[in-house]
Amino acid sequence: MNNKLSFQSIQNYLQQHVDERPREMQIMEDYASKRKFPIIGPVAGSYCYQIARMIRATNVFELGSGYGYSTAWFARAVKENGGGTVHHVVWDTDLSNKAKIHLERLGYKDIVKYHVGEAIDTLENNRGPYDLIFNDIEKDSYPLSFQVIEQCIKLGGVLIVDNMFLNGRIINDEVQDASVEGVREMLKLIHNSHKWISSIVPIRDGLLVAYRICS
Repeated sequence: MNNKLSFQSIQNYLQQHVDERPREMQIMEDYASKRKFPIIGPVAGSYCYQIARMIRATNVFELGSGYGYSTAWFARAVKENGGGTVHHVVWDTDLSNKAKIHLERLGYKDIVKYHVGEAIDTLENNRGPYDLIFNDIEKDSYPLSFQVIEQCIKLGGVLIVDNMFLNGRIINDEVQDASVEGVREMLKLIHNSHKWISSIVPIRDGLLVAYRICS
């Protein structure tokens, strides 16, 4: 008998143990599934929500926000933490408008601040400091974002970076495209810095969770 579990079977098991989401979030999940739109999904979303609650985050910045699915998890945490701001950032006006519709239906009108523009530039122009920064931009730009993130996250803050596995390509040394190299360089920057304690959590496509321990 083979007792080894596949990675996907583990992810499916984890999803069974996520609390039921509001109907509006389920609509967002259905849209992503039908359109093949990349979202963090309920398991990673719930984990991000938990982290934001644990550190009592009230000021969150998302580098790359899609149509607001991850934003909804952070906004829920911020609201339950007593209120604050979640910055939603995308290039596309249509995505921003779509996010606004979903998030207002979820009751987060007074929590989410919307930006349309390049994510790193937007962070530079809105420096915080932030309790939590979520990074899900183009992977080749991950290294470029790191210096700005260090300047904008507070001591005791948390950085969460998505797509550490890149569907398994990250562990193949023969793969050297821009996205893979961007993730690898981001990991080097974190691990070579004395300012962070970090781990990679094997949820969905891999989440890097880093805690800022000194300035």
